[in-house]
Amino acid sequence: MSAHNLFLASPAVCWSNAFPVGNGSMGAMLFGGTEAEKIYLSEESIWNGNKIKPDGTRFREKVAEMRKMYLNGERVFDEWAKKNISDGIFCVKSNEYAGVVTLTFADKTPASDYRRELDLVNGVFTASYKKGSCEIKEQAFSSYSSEITAVRISSSEKIAFAVEFDRENIRSLTHEDGVLTAKCVTQDGVHAFAVGISVQGDCRVSYYDGKILVSDSVSAFIAISIATEFNFGNEYADVCGDILDECDSWDDIFAQHVEDFSSLAGASDIVFENDPSLETLPVDERLRRLKDDESARDDGLKALYFAFGKYLLISSSRENTLPANLQGVWVEKLENPWNADYHTNINLQMNYWLPETANLSECHLPLFDYMNGYLLESGKKTAESYYGCRGTVLHHLSDIYGFTSPADGLWGVWPMGGAWLSVHMWEHWLFTLDKDFLSDTAYGYMRECALFLIDYLFDASDGTLRSGPSMSPELSFYADTPEHNIKAYICFSPAMDTEIITACLRNYIACEDILKRDKRLKAKAQETLAKLPPLKVGKHGQLMEWLEDYDETDPGHRHISHAFALYPDNSINKETPELFAAIKKTIDRRLANGGGHTGWSRAWLINLFARLCDGENAEKHLRLLLTRSTLDNMLDNHPPFQIDGNFGGAAGIAEMLLQSHMGYISLLPAVDGKTSGSFSKLKARGNIEVSADFTGGKVTRFELFSVKKTTVRLAADGIASVIDASGEKIFPEDGFFSLLLTGGKAQTYSVNR
Repeated sequence: MSAHNLFLASPAVCWSNAFPVGNGSMGAMLFGGTEAEKIYLSEESIWNGNKIKPDGTRFREKVAEMRKMYLNGERVFDEWAKKNISDGIFCVKSNEYAGVVTLTFADKTPASDYRRELDLVNGVFTASYKKGSCEIKEQAFSSYSSEITAVRISSSEKIAFAVEFDRENIRSLTHEDGVLTAKCVTQDGVHAFAVGISVQGDCRVSYYDGKILVSDSVSAFIAISIATEFNFGNEYADVCGDILDECDSWDDIFAQHVEDFSSLAGASDIVFENDPSLETLPVDERLRRLKDDESARDDGLKALYFAFGKYLLISSSRENTLPANLQGVWVEKLENPWNADYHTNINLQMNYWLPETANLSECHLPLFDYMNGYLLESGKKTAESYYGCRGTVLHHLSDIYGFTSPADGLWGVWPMGGAWLSVHMWEHWLFTLDKDFLSDTAYGYMRECALFLIDYLFDASDGTLRSGPSMSPELSFYADTPEHNIKAYICFSPAMDTEIITACLRNYIACEDILKRDKRLKAKAQETLAKLPPLKVGKHGQLMEWLEDYDETDPGHRHISHAFALYPDNSINKETPELFAAIKKTIDRRLANGGGHTGWSRAWLINLFARLCDGENAEKHLRLLLTRSTLDNMLDNHPPFQIDGNFGGAAGIAEMLLQSHMGYISLLPAVDGKTSGSFSKLKARGNIEVSADFTGGKVTRFELFSVKKTTVRLAADGIASVIDASGEKIFPEDGFFSLLLTGGKAQTYSVNR
């Protein structure tokens, strides 16, 4: 794998400019300060609030009333809904930070020769600088195996510094057996956790007034652990200390971490040809160069963005941890933007668009554990209480307490979150062909989502089935005409509902075809699928977002909810030409009115244009993501920081290079004619690893690997023939190559045009 290093030439001036490290459950943001180093700590289960157990009986009754009103011709429900169902809508609390560790250096000499960087392959932070004749290096990482954040300060001459911890709601701060332990509680005073800090190495260590004092140091290893009552009950403080007691030496932990992290980071790679001189510039200068000069090009930034997306995924989503939330596993304070929760009307899902194509399927597993362990049973109770339905349901957000009912406001009355999440399970199966996963992990959740939808849909007068009350996230519409100025959120059978229901039921039926568990429910799912209202083209030539041809109140809205069927699903594609043209028109209209102005929304556009095989626009919006929605440290700027843009943007880069959603592999479906480089071991559906070299937007060589013997269909896309390793020339038939893979070894093909 190529070396990918993200570097800056100055310390961070604020939290959002710091560099992240993480081990899936624990995160740290490092400033790289030269007089005082600040390390903001996070842990995924430090979360304010509690499990909410709402009674949805009244909500269920009002749903029935709204459906009757709808069937009688009523189309405006918002004011009525505010009065009648608001008591069934709740709010969740925030994921909180764990506190701040500050290293205050005795020497205040101005620093020179400063460099702060992230090694995206090995998962290591480094800040290096000089103070006079003394060379100082700070290194840090979060270890998955050792469950600590490790920091080492090494210097060419002896230095001194103090280590202290600070946070709101510290219940006690003690020093015992070489460990500084802070016992803290969340903002509500309910949930306890402990932060432990120890220092060892070639240095003198003492303790005074709640601080660890380090002197005569040429190498000091600071180990930080966090343990929560949520995970360990009343033993949380003891566990925190035990983790530090079991720490190996810096060298051993460092070696273990690098081996672990690089094994994942190296699973795939993308390299673009670039001006070598650009690679020597700090990333903020490279971003500024693109902003200031429309003719400038820096394809290496795209490769760096993809590598950073993988880095963030590995750092925030590992087996036996919770999934990445709105900020991954990095939060700054007690109350964070949008509570740093799990928004499920696109944001949590976008966090997991990357792992399969990036060959990081194991980083997808925390999402499935969360779905089955936190959402499934809670969703069953909500389905019964709020709708009188079987199965499981999830609305537009959740937390670590398994919240599944409507949240925040009328826009939270959208019950498709669980059905959308079920699509991720099916995609994991398509990429891995892991039948045990399909049987033991995916089937139960997929079945319960299908069961809910079957019960939830209701008959309309035209013989079709309707969903609702619902909405098209998160956009209101003019219910009558703009002149009447009637704005509404609540609706029935918006296009996105129909698209998600289609995907969920289609995938469940396919799952039953494989596992053959419940033929009666399969038949009912098929019957239900056949009765969904069709998607329609509206008066502007657009894909209609609502069942009626309403106008949006915000034509440039950040959500393009009904584009779900194009990406991440694929029910709109080249084989549905009318809808394919209509969704393109929809996207054009959003953009003409200022759409794509948030980071994650811009990232979605890259993927949408990739699916449209529009390399020019995919490239354009990737550049806009970099120039308008990327902070100097390459974190996504919603604003403020929100991690889904990083994950969605990285997924979009891969989608431009490789697609497999149509039952065949397509190489470079959406790149421009100036793009040259290579990618290695990206994953296609069917559990196929794909590598390729390309020049001027054209493939020159590619490699396919399958564990098992199989035949792969590959789109010709202007390729006259390919030549395998034996020299045999293979020609396409009806636009596709049929390539036999023997299994167990990579097979290489050169390209003739």
